Amino acid sequence: MPQVEIAIGGRKFEVACQDGEEHFLHSAAAMLDTEAAHLSEQIGRLPESRMLLMAGLMLADKTAGLQDKVREAEAEAAKLRAELETVQGQPVPAPERVEVPVVPADVTDTLAEIAARAEALADQVEGAAAP
Repeated sequence: MPQVEIAIGGRKFEVACQDGEEHFLHSAAAMLDTEAAHLSEQIGRLPESRMLLMAGLMLADKTAGLQDKVREAEAEAAKLRAELETVQGQPVPAPERVEVPVVPADVTDTLAEIAARAEALADQVEGAAAP
């Protein structure tokens, strides 16, 4: 079992851990050291046991807050999954028939006749304008 030296609040500690767990121990020690540094800035030097207790309590408080957020996020995710399953479980709506109005044939015939008259008038105007 490896022995790892960690520093918390300016104090060094020898701690044993399982093989391969050294990285996690260093990470946890760094978090505890950060809290101990905040305590030292606010309160000053504390006895070792008090400093570790207070730093541990501060980390526990942060952890509890994060656990609350995780529970809220899990509840929201479960709610969204249920809504998604409800929507997916509904039958696909039948396609809607959309009818586009068709221009009646007599209207198109009338428009064609008007266009022909307009062209004939344009030809007459061009013929009259030419010397």
